[in-house]
Amino acid sequence: MSVVVVGNGMAGTRFAADLRALDPHRPLVVFGAEPGRAYNRILLPEVLAGRLTPDDLALPEPSGALDLRTGVTVTAIDPDRRVVYADDGSRTRYDALVLATGSRPVIPTVKGLCRDDGSLVEGAAVFRTLADCRRIVAAARGARDVVVLGGGLLGLEAARGLARRGLRARVVHARGHLMERQLDLDASHILTSTLAELGVEALLEASTAAVVGDEDGRVRGVVLEDGNRIPADLLVVACGVRADTGLAVNAGLRTGRGIVVDDRMRTSDPAIHALGDCAEHRGRVYGLVAPAWEQARVAAGVVAGLGGRYAGSRLVTRLKAPGVDLATMGDPHVRDEATEVVTFADPARHVYQKVLIRERRLVGAIMLGDNPSVGTVTQLFDRDAPVPVDARSLLFARPGTGPAANGSPGVPAAGDTLCRCNGVTAGGIATAWLAGARTTEEVARVTRASTGCGGCRDTIEGFVAALSAGPAHTPAPEEVVA
Repeated sequence: MSVVVVGNGMAGTRFAADLRALDPHRPLVVFGAEPGRAYNRILLPEVLAGRLTPDDLALPEPSGALDLRTGVTVTAIDPDRRVVYADDGSRTRYDALVLATGSRPVIPTVKGLCRDDGSLVEGAAVFRTLADCRRIVAAARGARDVVVLGGGLLGLEAARGLARRGLRARVVHARGHLMERQLDLDASHILTSTLAELGVEALLEASTAAVVGDEDGRVRGVVLEDGNRIPADLLVVACGVRADTGLAVNAGLRTGRGIVVDDRMRTSDPAIHALGDCAEHRGRVYGLVAPAWEQARVAAGVVAGLGGRYAGSRLVTRLKAPGVDLATMGDPHVRDEATEVVTFADPARHVYQKVLIRERRLVGAIMLGDNPSVGTVTQLFDRDAPVPVDARSLLFARPGTGPAANGSPGVPAAGDTLCRCNGVTAGGIATAWLAGARTTEEVARVTRASTGCGGCRDTIEGFVAALSAGPAHTPAPEEVVA
């Protein structure tokens, strides 16, 4: 049975790797519209900040036989004949088709932002692909002022990365506080002041009325609805994304906010699956890497004939901006009598902590700033485990003293998840280390740890160093699990 994957991004690549692990000999064709090998899109802000190079983002390629067609765009699907058509003139038949088409950036309707043909004017760019990132980095070399439209996760990461390159960065956000989906107002206030000290000014409740250009049509600033003009010789558009459902719509598949799938990641056509940013499961489009990889694992099992069900994901979002430590979990906006809310704020130290508890389980959390307890809180949320009777201990636990500790300060228990994106435990890393993977890079190749959002890399490096320091830092043999 032949399998075709449309999309060579993080979701499509992971599906191909998972399928290859389950069924090494299944004919597999992967189409990727972008040229070159697959890369970690989540780490693009690190390239923008100059902390990583594009080569550092390359994802491991699936082992075994693979017909990989990069730089080729699938233009249509014929579900009746089970054929996909591509812009290279090819027609490829499938028995199972996986759509991992991702999402497209939202371009706001702002006067002067786009040319007559719909393309962005010179000096303006979206921040979605590696090509976008390269264009922004090239433009930044001759720029002084950058304006970022959008105060969500990606917009803040872009602004901080460019500020780190020496540009004067301003974020223009139409809402009353930053990252309004993930943060409450108090957390936003502290994040705003943190960013200001790092060279990023946030303009809130500020709607953009027009983009101003020079006689050559190049960006020179934006005009807000209140009449204020903000100078800019570089404009980054980060106003959110929408699931790329074009192929599915034209093929007659059921769509909503994304391509609608069931618990087996099947679309309204059982021979076609969808996963990642383009998929809508139980009314939700996640748009994060960890859910995409969980979906890929389920879809690979189903396509391989082994079954599997996807019941949804528990969301942990991290802001990847140098100098800012922020993790949010679940829904931090819950307000009802059954939910206990515990908060701690220290604006002078740029620290804000908030946990929301219902029936002794975490339903949401915001951890901003230097929070030694963030690992414990994340573990409890991931596992849906009961929290301590005194919830204040969640906010002030020191490393190694929380529920996840195994009795040795600073040493994680074997079952503690150190890389959430890939579900890699301390025991799994210890097993790889004992088998000869002695560096962080070698551990990553064996376990995939730190190859997702990258937020755990410091933790992984610290744990590998601890393992190298001696047996006292290694989980007990009977606890070590792959």
